[in-house]
Amino acid sequence: MVAGHPNTLRLAGEEDSSKRRQILDGAKKVFMDFGFDGASMGEIARAAGVSKGTLYVYFADKNRLFEAIVEEETLEQGRLAFNFDPGRDVPTTLREFGQAYIQLLCRPGGGSAIRTVMAIAERMPDVGRRYYENVLEKMIGRLASYLEARVSMKELAIGDCQFAASQFMLMCQASLFLPFIFQAAPPPSPERITQVIESATQMFLAGYRPRDE
Repeated sequence: MVAGHPNTLRLAGEEDSSKRRQILDGAKKVFMDFGFDGASMGEIARAAGVSKGTLYVYFADKNRLFEAIVEEETLEQGRLAFNFDPGRDVPTTLREFGQAYIQLLCRPGGGSAIRTVMAIAERMPDVGRRYYENVLEKMIGRLASYLEARVSMKELAIGDCQFAASQFMLMCQASLFLPFIFQAAPPPSPERITQVIESATQMFLAGYRPRDE
């Protein structure tokens, strides 16, 4: 009996993780379909295929459940790898980063998560702040570090690399992100993304390459 105890605990842990995953998947769909205010714990329980009693075992209320979904989205995006090797040339690095960034930002279904976080950030500022700090701010910081390395090589002339990184990311969004996030347009095509990123890259280099080149 004692020998079987660790295995019993392991199986119980796996079941617990599976049930939590089931609840999060159901809740994510409800939040995306109805928004934070329109979602109810009853509707979430139905979508997840669990009882309300089981739902409350895992999450005390709708706020805690929403925070868990945002935390998961934050971790998922934080794991995305961008190649910021200081030895890579600037045009290639900017183009590849811009493509990956916009594909992440404007992916099908991704807009609903961003809209929900934006809508709830005023009421739950900790959630909005954590999402910004752990996803967007880190992304800006990594690009800024790469730019600083290229500035030290005299390839770029930038006074504030943090600002320049933010600037490039916003240029990449031009004509793509706002129509998508407000549901005025579908996710942009790969061809359109390539066109916008190329323009953003050329504008960035025109502004930040040393003047004697």
